[in-house]
Amino acid sequence: MKTAERDPARVRAHYEIERSLAERLRRASKQERRELYPALYDELMRRVDDHPLRHAVRSPEEIASSVAYHQNMLAPFLQPGSVFLEIGAGDCTLSLAVARGLKQVYALDVSTETTAHVVPPPNVQVVISDGTSIPVPAGSVDLAFSNQLMEHLHPDDALEQLREIYTALAPGGRYLCATPNRLNGPHDISRGFDTTATGLHLREYTVRELVPIMKRAGFKQVQVYYPSRHLCTSAAPVEVIEALLESLPSSLRWKLASRDPLRQILNIRLVATK
Repeated sequence: MKTAERDPARVRAHYEIERSLAERLRRASKQERRELYPALYDELMRRVDDHPLRHAVRSPEEIASSVAYHQNMLAPFLQPGSVFLEIGAGDCTLSLAVARGLKQVYALDVSTETTAHVVPPPNVQVVISDGTSIPVPAGSVDLAFSNQLMEHLHPDDALEQLREIYTALAPGGRYLCATPNRLNGPHDISRGFDTTATGLHLREYTVRELVPIMKRAGFKQVQVYYPSRHLCTSAAPVEVIEALLESLPSSLRWKLASRDPLRQILNIRLVATK
């Protein structure tokens, strides 16, 4: 989350608000979380009017650059006539951009605030979720994608959502999950305030932690994806690197994991195949 160009007082206010909302989620029961996910994210967007996720605070150049990057990332997995699901679609900019030529796009989010301005074309459907459910037709999706989403889930809800994604996918369908690595975090608004995520990144992961959860959800194969080369490969080498880093003192681990080339290697992009 970018904070460098924001007024420090606004960053501090954002941090205080988000941390208090995150604590409510962390303490909530499973049933309470189903109502809190959409309510708290809507509250966050209302109270933090310069939040980086708000469409209006990003320049056209930033939006275009982000869309181009993610379209390139998704390109190998989408064919004309594909069905695409974006989980955590936010302002739906990416979903709208990739929709041309696709059969159907489902843009799923928990917040009605971020999706309120969207006027979708006929092949794009905005779907509001309770935070874990994926209310789209079962077996219909060729590619599901989430960017900076997994870390926002309560740890007790992660497996449930992965199973929901698995159910939504067609046979052979794939889920591309992009999420920050815990080893060079925190990556939410608490960066610079705390040593671990205390905002709405309820849990940040490593590849070693995520791969077993994905396999428990039913995925038969989980690979690491390098978008710059459009290459999917075994997760084992990254898991070894993570294990070695975990054995180091925390300050040294963070320094090494935050610098290239390790930073790029650790940046989590997993492709899970049904």
